[in-house]
Amino acid sequence: MQTSPAAPRQATRPDGPETPAPVDRTPAKNGRFGLATATALVMGNIIGGGIFMIPAAVAPYGTVSLAAFAVLTVGAIALALVFGQLARRDPRTGGPYVYAREAFGDFAGFLSAWSYWITTWVSNAALAVAAVGYLDVLLPVGHSTAFGITAALAFQWLPALANLAGTRYVGAVQLVSTVLKFIPLLLVSVGGLCFFDPKNLGPFDGNGRGWAGGMTAAAAILLFSYLGVESAAMSAGKVRDPERNVGRASVLGTASAAVVYLLGTLAVFGSVAHERLVHSTAPFSDAVDAMFGGSWGGTAIAVAALVSMTGALNGWTLLAAQAPYAAAKDGLFPAVFAKERRGVPVFGVVVSVALASALTVLNFASGAKGAFDILVLVTTFTATVPYLLSTAAQLYWLVRGATDTVDNGRLVRDAALGLGGFAFSLWLLAGAGYAAVYQGVLFLFAGILVYVWMAGRRRD
Repeated sequence: MQTSPAAPRQATRPDGPETPAPVDRTPAKNGRFGLATATALVMGNIIGGGIFMIPAAVAPYGTVSLAAFAVLTVGAIALALVFGQLARRDPRTGGPYVYAREAFGDFAGFLSAWSYWITTWVSNAALAVAAVGYLDVLLPVGHSTAFGITAALAFQWLPALANLAGTRYVGAVQLVSTVLKFIPLLLVSVGGLCFFDPKNLGPFDGNGRGWAGGMTAAAAILLFSYLGVESAAMSAGKVRDPERNVGRASVLGTASAAVVYLLGTLAVFGSVAHERLVHSTAPFSDAVDAMFGGSWGGTAIAVAALVSMTGALNGWTLLAAQAPYAAAKDGLFPAVFAKERRGVPVFGVVVSVALASALTVLNFASGAKGAFDILVLVTTFTATVPYLLSTAAQLYWLVRGATDTVDNGRLVRDAALGLGGFAFSLWLLAGAGYAAVYQGVLFLFAGILVYVWMAGRRRD
């Protein structure tokens, strides 16, 4: 699609909100990702460490949780398609931030960037803590707080160093880690189907509250698993031919992750007795042991989990710097976030990892696991704010009927995708729970002071 030439900023317009000043839409020319790497980025960020605990977490709700998986997958793919459509219109780095700002103005754009930034570094802290738990299977680090903290910080700073080395190294690490974790997960998933025994499945409605209540309760746990569908859109400026590849990577990555999730959960459900699975702390390890006997499954799965989490930390570290970078380019974040080295916003990477490290140390030192769990749920809320604004932006362009934005010949399809993505985002909010939404709103509104400071200092 053709883009408009740069023009002076306009204060208002009769038919919509304030028009943001156009910025350079030209993607980076060096170190750009191809379709395979962009797909790996999406898939790697969606499949972090959660897959290794999901079967046990949803087992108490019964096999109705598989239906929840199916519904969530449809919603996630709809959201991925919306991101692809928006990226064709505006292939700049920053994804949801760019879409919200262009449709609704600076303040909406800032809220999107601020909210997403919180999501990235809090998620990284959670991943690092979970990684230490799997490392303890291989090395006795869990008995020492000092070793635990050191290991968690290493899991965060090593991917950060890969990011600081340049985008070509980020892409290489992401592609390799995705392949290395996808292969064993797929083998367990497919192999588990060969050992599938319907007697292990347990009841359809495990909590006795009806299938609708059970599906909703299971969905509340599963929702966090699909965060990351926006990964390619967030890094669109680093993707080759983003108008085509962002949408393709978003759909391919989301669909591939969904296949792994569904097959893996079904295989574990069918190979581990329901009574045992409900109390399992390592469901995939238990599944491997049930399939082949022995106790080597725990070690093998621990290695796969560490590879998976390292890849996720690598990808989320990249994304942690992208939203502040895009906002800083527009004067909505401090200018230092926009400075690049080897194609990487260095300050954004360092600050994000530093904040995640501080949160990690606090978790280990204080033992405040309950509070940390709430923060993890907060990320579901903070990630959903950009989703809602992005799908709303797509619906906004549809309502306006802008011929340079929406393909009128596919109006019904685009409207259905936009509404589906919006509904999916609302379900994400509902699944986060009251406490997480309350905490998330506090995090979100705290950023208003930053916006006030930056907006007051800016000279248009």
